Amino acid sequence: MSAPSRPLKRKWPEALARLSQGVTRYLATLGSETRGAATPSMPLRGECRPGKVYLVGAGSGDVELLTLKAARLLQQADAVVYDRLVGGEVLALIGAACERYYVGKARGHHSVPQAEIGALMVRLAGEGKSVVRLKGGDPGVFGRMGEELAALGEASVPAEIVPGITAASAAAASMGIPLTDRGHAQQLRFVTAQLCREDGTPDWASLARRDETLVFYMGLSKVAAICAGLRDAGLPGDWPIMLVANASQPEQRSLTGSLADMPQQLADQPLPSPCLIVVGSVVRMVATSPAAVAKQLTP
Repeated sequence: MSAPSRPLKRKWPEALARLSQGVTRYLATLGSETRGAATPSMPLRGECRPGKVYLVGAGSGDVELLTLKAARLLQQADAVVYDRLVGGEVLALIGAACERYYVGKARGHHSVPQAEIGALMVRLAGEGKSVVRLKGGDPGVFGRMGEELAALGEASVPAEIVPGITAASAAAASMGIPLTDRGHAQQLRFVTAQLCREDGTPDWASLARRDETLVFYMGLSKVAAICAGLRDAGLPGDWPIMLVANASQPEQRSLTGSLADMPQQLADQPLPSPCLIVVGSVVRMVATSPAAVAKQLTP
């Protein structure tokens, strides 16, 4: 099972080269005495263990937001099992001799069933390989990590979780706003928009609060249903909402508006997937945030 070819960008960011070179330099010094060296080394430690699976968050797509531990594991692993939303710049950090297995899922099409992904990790670990299960964002936020931990646990395969920056954090940071704020939101809630299907009904009454920030994942096709549900539950039509596609990446695009006008805005200016939906008064801060000016989509 090999990865499909995917075009990589012509110009890699300078930061990718710095990160890769820094990790390589450090790995070359593992086991040596470097504390007294004049040039400080990267604070990395440890190594991939044979027969162990590491559930690693690849972050939001910007390679510079990848954790140092994730970068080290990618260079050391014998096998990497990765998802669709893992960027090419992150994949470029994988060691040259490492086996790659693409198990990505797209809306309406599952290339590899979840049970087979679990069986693949168990098999690779059983062969004595160190395995990185690389997942977009944070593996514990709508990443089916619980199912994969269960599969590994049933087979008595040791596992370790390496968190990553989830899309909500990346989207808010790239737009120059906080997810919580004393004057706007004292609570934060992550919601899967998959509940907005015809046979699923979110508890709109509990979600329609003015003192919290709501973040809907996987909801680009459900924007109209989300806006209608929150308005029917009591939020005003002018309540702020923001859509951020490809958060933290060069191709990031965004829309800000209200529950009343966002469905039409999106129809007029379609956004690509993956797209995050942020609802709450913190969105009003985008208008005065210098970090948002260059990234705000202009009608």
